[in-house]
Amino acid sequence: MKLLVDVGVGQGVERWLQDAGHDAVAVRDLDPRMSDRDILALAVAEQRLVITLDKDFGELVYLSNLSHSGVLLLRLDAADSKTKVLVVSEIFGQHEQRLCNRFSVFQDGILRVR
Repeated sequence: MKLLVDVGVGQGVERWLQDAGHDAVAVRDLDPRMSDRDILALAVAEQRLVITLDKDFGELVYLSNLSHSGVLLLRLDAADSKTKVLVVSEIFGQHEQRLCNRFSVFQDGILRVR
């Protein structure tokens, strides 16, 4: 799976995804100041799922009707790197096939896929 990992998700998750064999590109390596709109546009152009902690992506997808190739919004604002890696590994271990081209939200231990 091709992924675009937003800055706030963290380097631990970026490394885990790459080590797990995913084609994961980190926004921090491209342009840490990249706008959310540009992140979505790049993800669509390269057919990548965006992994983010930024709730603004919901507004861009649902209110502004911007195209996407999938968004995984992690509601883990206070989580440390180890917890983020654990959550992402569980999500990808159990639900990877459901994430493409869908808007998904993980919060309070529950993954909602729309």
